[in-house]
Amino acid sequence: DSSGQTPAAVLVPLFLSGGGDPHAVFTRRATDLRRHAGEISFPGGRRDPEDAALKDTALREAEEEIGLPRADVRLLGELPPTSTFVTNYVIHPFVGLIPGGLAWRMSTTEVDAVLELPLRALRESRTRTRMERRGISFETDAYIVNDHLIWGATARILEHLLERVEELLPP
Repeated sequence: DSSGQTPAAVLVPLFLSGGGDPHAVFTRRATDLRRHAGEISFPGGRRDPEDAALKDTALREAEEEIGLPRADVRLLGELPPTSTFVTNYVIHPFVGLIPGGLAWRMSTTEVDAVLELPLRALRESRTRTRMERRGISFETDAYIVNDHLIWGATARILEHLLERVEELLPP
């Protein structure tokens, strides 16, 4: 990649609850990871050489991280690529519709929780928050649902999703 950015992909899994409310599935990263420990993100990661395309990266990573079988994912489309500032990744988010009520099988080394959050609650939870990382204090856009803080690249991907969710979701 000419920009020197590392290509990565995430899956944005959506399902309809029993009441028909769209939910998104996030992972909370294990607290002992070297990078982004304890942060909330979509399942995903760096493209591997054996991934034919970035959508394959997203599907493979979701399978590895939360046990989501790729056969259960109906890809609906792609959201705009999102860059990370600190780690210099360019993340390609793929939106997929999955069945509700799946049993998650988490990667014990990478994931310490799978979160199923209603899009309506996410949309209503958007805020600005003050954070500190590596001794630097800053204000950022964030989504806070219950005690789950979503910020950074994941918040930017979520913002794109919420802008387009009406057109992405089947009636």
